[in-house]
Amino acid sequence: MGAVEFHTGVVDPLAFACRLLRKAHRQGHRVLVTAPAERLAELDTLLWTFDGPSFLPHVVVPPAQVAGAPDGMAARTPVWLCEAVPRGAVPAVLVNLGAGTPATLTPFERVIEIVSHDVDAAQAGRERWRAYKALGIEIVHHPSRSVGDAQD
Repeated sequence: MGAVEFHTGVVDPLAFACRLLRKAHRQGHRVLVTAPAERLAELDTLLWTFDGPSFLPHVVVPPAQVAGAPDGMAARTPVWLCEAVPRGAVPAVLVNLGAGTPATLTPFERVIEIVSHDVDAAQAGRERWRAYKALGIEIVHHPSRSVGDAQD
């Protein structure tokens, strides 16, 4: 696995994630997004509405499928929304919107952490940073330049 990219001080992490996922999709990348169920539900809704008439293909992988291989629809869909990293073949890029470090990093070529400017989220982000460092993983830091920005 390469470096972990930290985007910190993000005002609106879900809007940032939508723009990041749109960019990844346009570049032909497949992405797995991990977060708690409530946050995934919010992101699922935003992915239908954030870009006017366009649609970003995505699928919510239910917890029951995380324990086994995701179904055929997930295999054909470029963006997966999951509470945890599923077993088996997964997209090469992981975007973590959760508070914890993913349980496994081995299937990923790239990991992206999106950290809010919120005090609690920033503290959780610092803990994940230390965990990656302890594993000897290089970290690339991208502090937020403006309100919830992500370059398209």
